[in-house]
Amino acid sequence: MAQEFSAEIGDVLAGVGPRLRRLRSRRGVTLAALSAATGISTSTLSRLESGQRRPSLELLLPIAQAHQVPLDELVGAPEAGDPRVRLSPRIAHGRTVVPLTRQPGALQAFKIIVPGGRQDPDPKTHEGYEWLYVLAGRLRLVLGDRDLVLRQGEAAEFDTRLPHWFGSADEQPVEILSLFGSQGERMHVRARPSGR
Repeated sequence: MAQEFSAEIGDVLAGVGPRLRRLRSRRGVTLAALSAATGISTSTLSRLESGQRRPSLELLLPIAQAHQVPLDELVGAPEAGDPRVRLSPRIAHGRTVVPLTRQPGALQAFKIIVPGGRQDPDPKTHEGYEWLYVLAGRLRLVLGDRDLVLRQGEAAEFDTRLPHWFGSADEQPVEILSLFGSQGERMHVRARPSGR
């Protein structure tokens, strides 16, 4: 593993010189002009571009400033990882659950599709805190001794140590977003829903 990492660094460093030369040539800047702008001697710049001099931060920072480019452009830093979450739906208790977060952590997001049809509530308790938002349909939420119906655009949040259950309020499926956090984690909502 360490050898692979070292080889990867070597490849990145080997590509710096040609990248510097291409950037300077594209901009029509001479070695002498770059030397004047950076305070780095023309011989050092030439050796850097040819790969005879190992790039260092002290050399690359003034060059990046002179060309007005980010440092990672000079070294060819890899792009950040793909931020898209690969959706992998699964069926749990007859519901389609789509995880919307990749990494395990304090807060998890899910899209849940609950099939239509009346069901007998079976409230459960567990550690955590949950926030539900109805995307489509009507959600029946049993929370302690309360029996509520949430419509599209409505949200609810609750401590999951309170007995709770949710399902479709009618014969139609309901789609919800669920944010679930460990005990003490709460969702902070900045906008207030409109009153009905």
